[in-house]
Amino acid sequence: MNSIRFETDVLIIGSSAAGLVSATTGKRVNPEKKFTVVTRFPQTLIPCGIPYIFGSVGCSDNDILPSGKMFEINGIEMLVDEAESINRKDKYVMFKSGKTVGYDKLVISTGSLPIQPSWLKGSTLENVFTVPKDKEYLDRMHEVLKASQRIVVIGAGFIGVEISDELRKTGKEITLIEKLPHILGLAFDRDISGRAESMLKDRGVKILTGTSVVEITGDGEADGVILENGKRIDADSVILAIGYIPNSELAAEAGLPVSDRGFIHVDDYMRTSDPSIFAVGDCAEKRDFITRKPSPVMLASTACAEARIAGMNLFKLSAIKTFIGTISIFSTAIGNTGFGVAGITETQANIENFDYITGAFEGIDRHPGSLEDTHKQFVKLVVGKESGVILGGEVFGGLSAGELTNTLGIIVQNRMTLNSLLTAQFGTHPLLTASPAGYPLVKAAENAASKIVCKTIIS
Repeated sequence: MNSIRFETDVLIIGSSAAGLVSATTGKRVNPEKKFTVVTRFPQTLIPCGIPYIFGSVGCSDNDILPSGKMFEINGIEMLVDEAESINRKDKYVMFKSGKTVGYDKLVISTGSLPIQPSWLKGSTLENVFTVPKDKEYLDRMHEVLKASQRIVVIGAGFIGVEISDELRKTGKEITLIEKLPHILGLAFDRDISGRAESMLKDRGVKILTGTSVVEITGDGEADGVILENGKRIDADSVILAIGYIPNSELAAEAGLPVSDRGFIHVDDYMRTSDPSIFAVGDCAEKRDFITRKPSPVMLASTACAEARIAGMNLFKLSAIKTFIGTISIFSTAIGNTGFGVAGITETQANIENFDYITGAFEGIDRHPGSLEDTHKQFVKLVVGKESGVILGGEVFGGLSAGELTNTLGIIVQNRMTLNSLLTAQFGTHPLLTASPAGYPLVKAAENAASKIVCKTIIS
């Protein structure tokens, strides 16, 4: 096949959240430059919306990221192809079609891939699925699951929990299996994850925690799973939701350094070891905002923040436009109850040996409580004992918990103290928020502050 050569100023590999935001931000900052985004898929799914394809949304056609339209509006070229290799010396990328694209700057936003557990016997049987960001795969999976009544989901992180809840809405018999003591155990403390677990059980999902699957059984097609205690659970289909790994093979083969976990090494400007190449999103290395340790977090919110940093620093570095580390903002919903976390949890604070206190308060998210659709709202804060700096927070309540989680993220990112939170002004309205006299976020801060005062008096 003869090679067809193209030239562009900025070549971006990947069109999901990180690729989209890198391109649109970069074009805004550098309107005179030519931007080209290359994607394997002509239609890009909204990553966080994938679980809802199997219930609320109904099909993948209703979960399409309008990236093509946004590229066109912003004057960005889109090419449907698959990158095979990067020639760093001559600054071009070779694609599966035989085309080559020369670049001045390259942004790698190749995302992540679902873990394929080769160690788990039966994981390659028919009717055993992972959850990739691949529309064609998910469409096939959707059709099979429609014909399946008994479904086992292995892994109770956000994807496993959300898919289980969505499939249960369609009347399926769902068994969710998690090796940790509680579902969502890596994201929340037990006092929050336990509430989510109870709610999911009440909605009809059978949950087995503290146990692992040792085999998926079947002759050609999966027909069940065997637990480590020898118990067998019958199943028409099995979903593996045990996590993701960075899709960094392209970068590694080009000689770019990657971590032991496979993440591409980047600096605070999202540059790799090659100053002409940036990496953003799930494939890029991250550090925790609080601990500064490498973080395995893969979130669209983090990816978009990294993408904005890369887009603003492509051709000229700004000392104030750097990535400060992931705040690890997670949120999800079970029915009309939202759960969220930002920063570190109490469990993490103990592991990292922080000197901390907590403050908590449970109120309601509207006032008065007799208003329709009023929910309990619980806020928990983790606070540095000596400094009073808020290190993290968790919340559950109505669907407004999503925006409250973002507020917690801003508080953590800006290193706000209890005093600054206690003196902050919050707008309230009966239909929209809790009472100003009983605002759970402020009351949780008061609870924490009282502990600092008590400890000071006692000492």
